[in-house]
Amino acid sequence: MDTLSYKTVSTNDATVTKEWVLVDAENEVLGRLASKVALMLRGKHRPNFTPHVDGGDNVIIINADKIRLTGHKWTQSVHYRYSGYPGGQVGETPKQISAKDPGRLIKMAVRGMLPKNRLGNAIMVNLRIFSGSEHPHGAQNPKLINLDSIK
Repeated sequence: MDTLSYKTVSTNDATVTKEWVLVDAENEVLGRLASKVALMLRGKHRPNFTPHVDGGDNVIIINADKIRLTGHKWTQSVHYRYSGYPGGQVGETPKQISAKDPGRLIKMAVRGMLPKNRLGNAIMVNLRIFSGSEHPHGAQNPKLINLDSIK
């Protein structure tokens, strides 16, 4: 038996090939969108996935202000943040968060699905979120991805 034919190929920063993809978030459910975007950012959809390497794609999300939440989550769920000072805990509903920054809901959801370490921080740099249908990354020629095609 030839043992070289069974050699495992592991990618590194020099051999990884990153693509630019465009995701339209209009009428997409937040959690389903975030899980598929996190999968693409991490690179798990590729056959040469390596767990300790940033081998995912650069993802551009447009129409972040037109996402959907199921049920009564717009008004009944509460996201807390804490400044570190006494009395510094603030609770906000997704409707309040979206009024200030529509992309923050998507960013929080995707970040929660990535590793909580330096690799997760490096992967989040590859995510760009825009509330309208226009984005400044036309020179990278991103290809439009249908989220239903990603498993």
